[in-house]
Amino acid sequence: QVQLVESGGGLVQAGGSLRLSCAISGATFSRNTMGWFRQAPGKDREFVAAIRWSEGIRYYSDSVKGRFTISGDNAENTLYLRMNSLKPEDTAVYYCAVRTRGRADYNYWGQGTQIIVSS
Repeated sequence: QVQLVESGGGLVQAGGSLRLSCAISGATFSRNTMGWFRQAPGKDREFVAAIRWSEGIRYYSDSVKGRFTISGDNAENTLYLRMNSLKPEDTAVYYCAVRTRGRADYNYWGQGTQIIVSS
């Protein structure tokens, strides 16, 4: 089974940086799309960033473009999200997810890790 475990969340002041990690088991980088999403209280889960590993294509939401970077370590089977210049509006629970080949929607999700950005 595919399993994803996020880590690296915490409290940070505005302007600071964090790196989230997502350890993935049961799925490979080569065949799947991997992404990061976030959800603030009372709001829908929103897309943050994604990577199509085989094609080397990365996608970012407009709100994080230029500040966040999605990457992965194939040897460690770990997905990362580097977050720079954090803003209070980045406060949310962040989830990593995998969309396996042939799926229209992300079909595997981690448990989430909370990011709180203070003013």
